[in-house]
Amino acid sequence: MANQWLFKSETYDNCNCAVNCGCQFNLPSTHGYCQSAFVGNIVEGYFNDTPLAGLNWAGLYKWPGEIADGNGKRQIIIDERANDAQRVAIESIISGGECEPLSNIFSVFSSTCSEFFETLFLPIRLEANLQNRTAKVDIPGIMTSRGNPIINEFNGEQFHIALARSSGSFEFIYAEIGVGTTAVTGDMEMAFEDSWAHFCIHHFNQDGLIREKSRLTAWLNL
Repeated sequence: MANQWLFKSETYDNCNCAVNCGCQFNLPSTHGYCQSAFVGNIVEGYFNDTPLAGLNWAGLYKWPGEIADGNGKRQIIIDERANDAQRVAIESIISGGECEPLSNIFSVFSSTCSEFFETLFLPIRLEANLQNRTAKVDIPGIMTSRGNPIINEFNGEQFHIALARSSGSFEFIYAEIGVGTTAVTGDMEMAFEDSWAHFCIHHFNQDGLIREKSRLTAWLNL
């Protein structure tokens, strides 16, 4: 029987595009190449009999051109608190090989990468409030990042943008949009400032994206 798993992560992503990321609007990338850093906390999850809830993870990606053109690079970072079984499980899921092909973002991105760096097991310090569009990340020696709301230049107030994907998405059904600043050293060296950031819930199993109403949409009932 195929492996049965669940991966529900509250995730912060910062990429190098302007605040109209081509991935989300079916447009070319802002600069003609793509770089992205995902960091999340698994709020619910398992891999067969191995529990995954409470652990953090990161996925770093770089492409020399558009993502669809391939030749990307990838590095996975897994919470050092994970035991051996949890490390294998999380790496298997984020590698994109334990699901229906192209059914989630990990599988899609893996299919466009040709270079895969060694997985790292490190402390991943993540403070995130998805509703408020804030995040702070510290992976010692590898990555720092900070996410913030977009600010309206006319009145100095927060400018609220959200993105809903009722169909056609292999990543999320709803995301809050902000800006982020990230610096990465090591094999995946990259840096971008005040660029696209989104705050979402990645909810997948072996069959693909789980289309469950996101808790982030609660404000729509007001």
